[in-house]
Amino acid sequence: MTETIDRAAYEALMLSGERCAQAREDAQAVRSGDREAAKAIAASAMHIAAVAPEGLVDFYDALCEGWFGKRPNAPSVSAPSAPGRLEQDFLDGLWELVNDDEAGRDPAAITVRSAGLTALLPFEIHGRLAAMAKNYPGVLDAASSGLPDRFLLEELARCPKDSLGGHLHSMVVDQGFDLEVLDRDALGLAGLPDPLAYLNIRILQCHDVWHEVAGYETTGLHEVAISGFQMGQFGHHYSSFFVAMIFAKGAFASPIEGVTLTLDTVLSAYMHGRETPPMLGVVWEDIWDQPISQIRESQGIQAYDSPYPPSLLEDLANA
Repeated sequence: MTETIDRAAYEALMLSGERCAQAREDAQAVRSGDREAAKAIAASAMHIAAVAPEGLVDFYDALCEGWFGKRPNAPSVSAPSAPGRLEQDFLDGLWELVNDDEAGRDPAAITVRSAGLTALLPFEIHGRLAAMAKNYPGVLDAASSGLPDRFLLEELARCPKDSLGGHLHSMVVDQGFDLEVLDRDALGLAGLPDPLAYLNIRILQCHDVWHEVAGYETTGLHEVAISGFQMGQFGHHYSSFFVAMIFAKGAFASPIEGVTLTLDTVLSAYMHGRETPPMLGVVWEDIWDQPISQIRESQGIQAYDSPYPPSLLEDLANA
């Protein structure tokens, strides 16, 4: 359980964001085993996710500089931020999840409960997210095509087995994955301001496509990693919130080695996302029948170089 002073200090930093400017130094300190710096990073990450999404790239680029000694080789993406607010029910739900040891054993459990917490954020954050999204490379061009149609399983069934469409068909039919991760209509995504409606719908239907093409396996560790990749690509808000929650649980409840593993994973994938050409505008439906290797070559996409075995979390759980 977290101590009261830890909770108070974390909330103060989360609401103010005053430590975001020290991200590089905090990352370096965590490298040296400083748990207080890990808590500061966690608070700053939640500030970015829940209060000031405009600062995402500046913050995570600085973390990369502190952690790896270099920033991503990618264009700057920034905008002025504004004060934000959080309600008490959000804060109570956050600490309930941070202090739940069982939720820390499975990234999927954190995923579902984190999604519920985002519903407690002030509604005005959607407008800020939409405005910020327009600054990311490729977003406006991709969104100009309008809300995407649903993928059709019968089209995937006609694809060669070794093609992207064939792989996705196998994931759905043979492995039990969903063709669209969550129901866009049930979530009311079409009612979000542009281009946020397009972004949230497209990434829900393309999440597993991005797994395949960008080289992320469907393991617990790589679900964490691909969240970093999606942040690097277009500042994906849910990924930002999920990563901030992972950081909070690690900083308060995990050995410092676990914090190091998480930062290694998230930041390497974030840098991969920042340095990979924008994938949002790729019309996957036109290239279902192509092998993944051919698609990577034509789109300039390198597969993720994972710093740890993809199945590490499952292996540790089964040990």
